[in-house]
Amino acid sequence: MVDPYFWTVAVLAVFLVALSKSGLLGSIGFVGVPLLTLVMPAREAAGMMLPILLVMDAFAVVAYRRDVDWSNFRVIVSGAVVGIGVGWALSALVSDEMVLLGVGVLTLAFVIDAAFPIRKKLAGAPPSKPWGRFWGGIAGFTSFVSHTGGPPFQIYVLPQRLPPALYAGTTAWCFATINTIKLVPYYFLGQLSPGNLTIAAILAPVAAVGMLIGIYLVRRISPELFYKIAYVLVFFLGLKLVWDGARGVFGI
Repeated sequence: MVDPYFWTVAVLAVFLVALSKSGLLGSIGFVGVPLLTLVMPAREAAGMMLPILLVMDAFAVVAYRRDVDWSNFRVIVSGAVVGIGVGWALSALVSDEMVLLGVGVLTLAFVIDAAFPIRKKLAGAPPSKPWGRFWGGIAGFTSFVSHTGGPPFQIYVLPQRLPPALYAGTTAWCFATINTIKLVPYYFLGQLSPGNLTIAAILAPVAAVGMLIGIYLVRRISPELFYKIAYVLVFFLGLKLVWDGARGVFGI
């Protein structure tokens, strides 16, 4: 496929996702699948991105192998397994647009809560297992459908104000596990086609470069600046998800 527009969009999407997966720039990786839908169908975009995400995960888990909150990991992943199963069962009934709209609404509610601290007393509090499993389940479901598991994960983890490297490492290990589990349903749903795997292989070096740049920078950014960037980007990406979802669901 020799299409400059396609490859420009694809390279940009993968590079931004790589920066996000490295722990830098919060949830900017949200734009990956939405960007790719400009040049390919949403489900094909999700299938093509999964092998690339696994390449990024490999870099991230090695880089942050000592920076993991295992308590959070166990809570999130146990919920995510259920969410992935639900996503697989409902894959024929739930559209990508419906998921984008729901995730966008949740994301904006999360940012509003952070800006106007309704749950300020919970900041830095020990994680609640039922709360974490609930959001882990939502993260597993939304990650299965469109690789947008970040906001539900962050609703649970960001208020704990983990150090940036620990936050990045916990994120990396959680989603490396979630993405590996997703290989099974994606295979049976036909989303790992030879065409998708070929495009993923071509874009893998872009993912590697983005990961290396992000990993280098994340350990050199102050926690205060890190979280300011994360919350601002999550807000704007929440707006984008709501808009994209509403357009598809309501025909705006």
